[in-house]
Parts: sequence; C-alpha cells; structure tokens
Amino acid sequence: MLRDEYGSASCIENTAHRFSVLSAISSAQQKLGIIDTIPENGLILFCGEIVTENSREKRVAIGIEPYKPISTTLYICDNKFHTEVLSELLQDDKFGFIVIGDQGALFGSVSGNTRNVLHKFTYDLPKKRSAGGQSALRFAHLREEEKHNYVRKVAEAAVQNFITDDRVNVKGLILAGSTDFKTNIAKSELFDPRLASKVISIVDVSYGGEHGFDQAIELSAEALANVKYVKEKKLLEAYFDEMSQDTGKSCYGIDDTLRALYLGAVEKLIVFENLKTVRYTFNDAEGNEVVKFVEPETKGKPHAIDKATGQEMDAVSEEPFIEWLAANHTIHGVILEFVTERSSEGSRFVTEFGGIGAMLLNKVNFYT
Repeated sequence: MLRDEYGSASCIENTAHRFSVLSAISSAQQKLGIIDTIPENGLILFCGEIVTENSREKRVAIGIEPYKPISTTLYICDNKFHTEVLSELLQDDKFGFIVIGDQGALFGSVSGNTRNVLHKFTYDLPKKRSAGGQSALRFAHLREEEKHNYVRKVAEAAVQNFITDDRVNVKGLILAGSTDFKTNIAKSELFDPRLASKVISIVDVSYGGEHGFDQAIELSAEALANVKYVKEKKLLEAYFDEMSQDTGKSCYGIDDTLRALYLGAVEKLIVFENLKTVRYTFNDAEGNEVVKFVEPETKGKPHAIDKATGQEMDAVSEEPFIEWLAANHTIHGVILEFVTERSSEGSRFVTEFGGIGAMLLNKVNFYT
C-alpha cells in the first residue's frame, strides 16, 4: 500500500508538498522494515517532520503498539498527526443501566469516573385494584395490556440509548428495579437480542429514578469492579471509615501527608486530579533547599525568609505539586490514586479534606 502511495505522491505538483509526503512514506517503510511481525494489538505509525522547541524541523518515525486491540485500518496524509484513534483507546469501558419502576424508567451509563443520566420517562400504570364499576377480569386484562405497552416502550428506549449505528455502545448492561418488570424486560421478545446478550446483572433496588440509579451502581459493584467511578467510591468510603474511627492510620492535608510519605508510612496516596497547588523551591544561605506550597490564586510573587539571615529568598524553581507527586511517589513505594469530584465522596474529599490525603501502613502520631 505504501509503495502504491509513493507512486501516487510522486505526481504531486507542489515541490515542497511532494518532498514532505515522499519523505514521510519512506520513513514509514523504513520503520516497517525493522519490525518482524505486527504486534498482537495492532500497530500505529506516525511519520513526518515536526517543529522542535528551538524552532528547528526534525524528522520523526514513531511506532506505537496500543495497549488494547485496534480494529481500524487508516491511512492519512495531512499537516498534523491524527491521534483520535489513540484517544478512543484511552476511553474507559461504558456500562448501561436501565432502572424500571411502576411509575417510569431511567436509562443511564457509567464510564470511568462519569455517571450520566441519558433519558428518563414516566408511565402511569393502572393500579392493581380496579375502580368501582369495573369487572375484575376486564381490569386485569387492561392492566396486562398496559404492562405490555410499558415493556415495549422501555425496550424501544433501550435501543435508542444503547445501540448506535447498529452496534451496542456499552460493554455490559445492568437491569434494576423494585418490581418484576426488570425480569420481564430481560425475558421479553420485545427486548433487542443484541442488548439481551449484554445483560451482566439484574439487581433489586428500593427506589426509582436517580436514587435507584445510584443504588444500582452500588449493588453492581462486583460486576463493575474495574470501573473508575465504583473504584473511587469504594476507595474514599474506606478512607472516610479510617478517618471517622480515628485509627491513626489516615491523614489529610499537604503537611501531614508529606510527613507520612517521608516516614515511609503511606500505603495509598489519594489526590484530587485537579489539585492546583504549586510547589516552589528556594535555596537558603547554607545551600539547603526550602520548599513552599502556594495556591495559584495567591497574589504576589512567592517568596520565603531565610531563617539564618532573615533575608527574603526568591524561588529558584516551581512546578505543579500534582506533577511532583506523580514523579516522586514511586521513590517511597506507595500507590498513587487520583480521584475526581464527580461522586459525592469525591466532592466531600475535596471540600472537607483539601483534595489530598493518605491511608497509612501503620499508626502515625502527627503531634509528637
């Protein structure tokens, strides 16, 4: 294919454009020449010229084996590298939820740290007991007919929300409800077979609507064990339990967390993914490094006072604190966990605990 493209590119009238395309194709051919077999998950090549930081042009040929299989064959010649395929690979698996109650249904999804309500509607079913003047048999028939229509509507809405371009757009589907409707949906001939094959769990919930959605997520934790939203909730629930029990095996705030980190007492370091704190370093008169943490909204130039001389010191370096943690946590052998504020637990962690804390290997007394 590249040989054919090389022949076609030779006909490009613009000299500079022709040279760039031919050069990129040659680089791709050379890169493929040193690869014995295509990796199991596929291969992505980026070849061409880039502009470096010092404004110089540099020819690159980058080969990437994706961490998940790719099913797309794509050849693009452009003035930029197209990374959309890589972005799609980095997206978390999405799971769909159908919460069915006597008064309506909700359709939602959970992907990574995100919980979304896709669609919901209300539905008035006849009450189980007939009103005066109606025969029990006629009333039962009407109720069964309405239940059938309700199931049909749920099945149709499920297709609209969970099938795109004739393909199921979720990895798995969870049916939840407080009545037998959830089971009826799963067994109904009206329920699309493509969706029926994706049902991984059927759970009983006490509520409908969004409260039922939240409860369904919790009850499906085992099936969704690898979804970030569920993992985040479980992690922070365990952290809050340690804090509430005052076991001494947890801490929060930059000062106590770093102290525990330097003591080698941290098991899991928990950090808000959008923590804005900046880490500044200074050098005192004796050549020692002094560190100061500053919030970005702080006005004025960051500075520190040299304890030995009483002189003001200017910062010699600065970097986002979150980047420093990412680069240095492995030195201390801890697990770094990033959390969001999309869940109620994550929001509480940010507002009440400052967005940084740790679960400890052993009890640490921070007041001695």
